[in-house]
Amino acid sequence: MKEARPLPLYLVQRYHGWRATAFVENRVWFRRLAEDGQHPRAMVIACCDSRVHVTSIFGADTGEFFIHRNIANLVPPYAPDGEQHGTSAAVEYAVNTLKVAHVVVVGHTNCGGVQGCHAMCSGHAPELEEKSSFVGRWMDILRPGYERVATLPPEQQIRGLERQAVLVSLENLMTFPFVKTAVESGNLSLHGVLHDIAEGTLEQYDHQAGGFTPVI
Repeated sequence: MKEARPLPLYLVQRYHGWRATAFVENRVWFRRLAEDGQHPRAMVIACCDSRVHVTSIFGADTGEFFIHRNIANLVPPYAPDGEQHGTSAAVEYAVNTLKVAHVVVVGHTNCGGVQGCHAMCSGHAPELEEKSSFVGRWMDILRPGYERVATLPPEQQIRGLERQAVLVSLENLMTFPFVKTAVESGNLSLHGVLHDIAEGTLEQYDHQAGGFTPVI
């Protein structure tokens, strides 16, 4: 693989800083993680967006979260077709092997993937309709969410679709037989939250309230 290059200098410097401080100060804990394996309490499904730092938001320690990130924090429907499914594989491993107690879907404001889905579904991004667009085909998962917000005033559709990215993922999680079984047996709980990047706030989906409510 001749195209691969050494790490950029700024990453090397940061690595040396981490190794000399955080690692040295917690050497015993890291050794225990290496020897005993991981036992995370929760799986977090979040967006790839660099502004969403879930371990900081929840103050998580190393080894506490099993984290999977993708465009717009989406979970596809269960599809045992023998193809390659990264997100589905992560869910399967978290639930069946790691036996996590919680799966948390973390959406966020100003999501580029959600905005792309809105543009595509409203006919303003023909490039995403191409079969060769990986982003477009991934955002097809969110089309049912777009249909739910399409009748809202234009200024409310994007924010509504950001919430739908969370809801559609939660709904799709329940199409996985092993997730459904774990939830119905009381061994697993599903959670959906929306993070406002600018305000630093969280909203969580509350079925009884019929929508998202502030985390206070």
